[in-house]
Amino acid sequence: MPLKIVQNFDSSFTLEPQAQTILFQLLTGESFLQQICQQLQCEKVEFTELLFQPVPYSLTTPKGMPAEFEKYHKSDQYAIINVPPNFMFSAKIFRPSRLCTIFRKVS
Repeated sequence: MPLKIVQNFDSSFTLEPQAQTILFQLLTGESFLQQICQQLQCEKVEFTELLFQPVPYSLTTPKGMPAEFEKYHKSDQYAIINVPPNFMFSAKIFRPSRLCTIFRKVS
């Protein structure tokens, strides 16, 4: 079975304001921030409010993310986190089915 490389993938999306508010509240919850700090072995992280939909591998997106977010992947000061599925469900976000977000390591 040969692999098919996707040439163009529309990664744009829009969240309803209420869904975005709920999602941002969940992503900035104290226990979630503590979990991220523990995993990253840092004292504090800051939510950047940047979200993106993972994209299929292509020649222009070798990291599985829109090209404009690759600078965060290369930086030690940022962490890319998959939005937990239960957060997506709680915020009633079903399209896109997956999201990633970026946190900045503060210390």
